Amino acid sequence: MIVEVEPDVAASLFGDRIEVARAFTTNLAAQGEERGLIGPLELPRLWTRHVLNSAIAAPLFHGSAADVGSGAGLPGLVLAIARPDVSWTLIEPMERRVAWLSEQVSELGLSNATVLRARAEDVPAGQFDVVTARAVSALRTLLPWTAPLVRDGGELVLLKGQNAEAEIDAAAKPLKKFKVSDVRVEVLGEGVLAETTRVVRGTVRG
Repeated sequence: MIVEVEPDVAASLFGDRIEVARAFTTNLAAQGEERGLIGPLELPRLWTRHVLNSAIAAPLFHGSAADVGSGAGLPGLVLAIARPDVSWTLIEPMERRVAWLSEQVSELGLSNATVLRARAEDVPAGQFDVVTARAVSALRTLLPWTAPLVRDGGELVLLKGQNAEAEIDAAAKPLKKFKVSDVRVEVLGEGVLAETTRVVRGTVRG
């Protein structure tokens, strides 16, 4: 399977961090399928579908951020590369994925990223300014794992697919339970990326 050629827009999204992004993408292409991080059909769209899909959300983060279910590092490692000014915690319960994440943090020199082997529900609540997740679960299932981690007045920025609006409708009860307000879908990358990214954003009130 041939790995996708780096799109021209990658350099503009990552700026002076592009070499680090290239190193991560090369590592993921070489080891991702073998280590059960990505499927065999993902290599021809690795940049477009995964790396740039994550990187386009980088401006939405600040302060301390957590990626729940970080897995292959999408979006957590990508965002830690793109935003070295943000302190990142990559939360992942599975040992083999934690090993991968830890290796990448070390190899890529990501001094702003910490890997935490834990289930999200076991992480102390209310300690992050922004919490994200990508391709983990439906919103109504994801909220109990993510919203409690956000400090009062902080934000959820969850990367979602085409059904983001429907997921919000289906999550009315947990959104109310976890005091998430101003919930909306934002489409990122229009006119910039070949495939846009949808994020569900909302403010968490303690």
